[in-house]
Amino acid sequence: MYDEYRARYLRAREDTISKLPDPLLCQILSHLPTKDAFRTSVLSHRWKTVCLSVPNLDLDSSEFPDYDTFVTFIDELLAFSREENSLLYKVKLSLRKEDENDQYCVTRWIDSVANPKLNHLDVECVLVNRKFLEVVPQSIYIQCDTLVYLRLHRVSFGELKSVSLPCLKTMRLEHNVYASDASLELLISSPPVLEDLSIVRMVPDNVKVLRVRSQTLTSLHVDYLYGEGDGFVDHLDSYLKFEDDLSDVKVITNSVSLEKVNVAFVFGENDFAHVVDLPKRNMVSNFFNSISGVKEMKISLYTMEFLDYNWVWESYNPLPQFCNVSTLKVTFSVLNLDMMMPTLLESFPNLKSLVLKLFVKIKRFNGGPVDMEVARYFLEKSQVLKKLVLDFKCSAFEQGFYMLRDLIALLRRSSSYQILLC
Repeated sequence: MYDEYRARYLRAREDTISKLPDPLLCQILSHLPTKDAFRTSVLSHRWKTVCLSVPNLDLDSSEFPDYDTFVTFIDELLAFSREENSLLYKVKLSLRKEDENDQYCVTRWIDSVANPKLNHLDVECVLVNRKFLEVVPQSIYIQCDTLVYLRLHRVSFGELKSVSLPCLKTMRLEHNVYASDASLELLISSPPVLEDLSIVRMVPDNVKVLRVRSQTLTSLHVDYLYGEGDGFVDHLDSYLKFEDDLSDVKVITNSVSLEKVNVAFVFGENDFAHVVDLPKRNMVSNFFNSISGVKEMKISLYTMEFLDYNWVWESYNPLPQFCNVSTLKVTFSVLNLDMMMPTLLESFPNLKSLVLKLFVKIKRFNGGPVDMEVARYFLEKSQVLKKLVLDFKCSAFEQGFYMLRDLIALLRRSSSYQILLC
């Protein structure tokens, strides 16, 4: 009996995992974060060699004692990969340069990992001053035949002559500086199977006109550095979103593959002073015409304010017929709600779903005729409305009395909702 227990004890202590072949150990470690995988390197020289052979690299400079230590570690790892002819499959790096004297390393790192087997490249330079942005090397455009995912954050692009990314499906370009309009257009239009494109721009990025040309694109997101967030993007497969875009001109071509659109801001910040200007009108009309084949649309408050001005004051409707749209989500300016709704719906003849929020809040509610009409509109038209919040503003006691009287009269019409004053 004792011998049996002793045998079990010895078997339990036996290092069976070390008996596995190196390729299998490397495969196991590739499923761990790089920092966790390298903790096994202290076990033995063999484990260190296995760690250095893992085809995935995922590191954040904030996890190291200082930036120089981070740079030294990656330089040694990439040097080992070159010596062993080991090609990286996935690379994700996050750098935080907090000092202008921090080493320049991004360009050489990208050049080092660019190889025919690279599938995923994600390089993020956080809080880097514009003056210290590093240039993306040409090798990434011509040596990565199997690259599927590319994300570059706060880097600089030189003038591009040719781009060969035959397998690229997802491209994320964030807070970068480009050599010219033509270079960015070449980068965007060259990948033959690109499906998902996201561009987050900053001031200035050297791009005057942003052109997007693609036969295969199903998801397009154009945002501005200080644009507001929107969870709508997380749930869409074929998606177009413009949010506080910096370009005065929007050029969308070959948009037949787009199915869902979020129009958040299709004109410049000061365009309300020039809405009667024909070029501005034509720009808006051309943009909407270019996406007229979509099936689902969301229009922001900013865009609706622009449309409202044209409808009410200029009797001009830049919207075409969106015959394929079945679902529409709109944020209205409440002042002209009763006038805007019919005009808007005329452009969506086959609409099946008009989504309204269950929660409505009217700010600076003073009980005037317009405010009361808006409150009445929501209470009467919104069958699923549960709560109406009024940001109560009243300068006189008598005025407040009559306001409450009218609100109570509205409330008596239905017990399915509540009115909250704040």
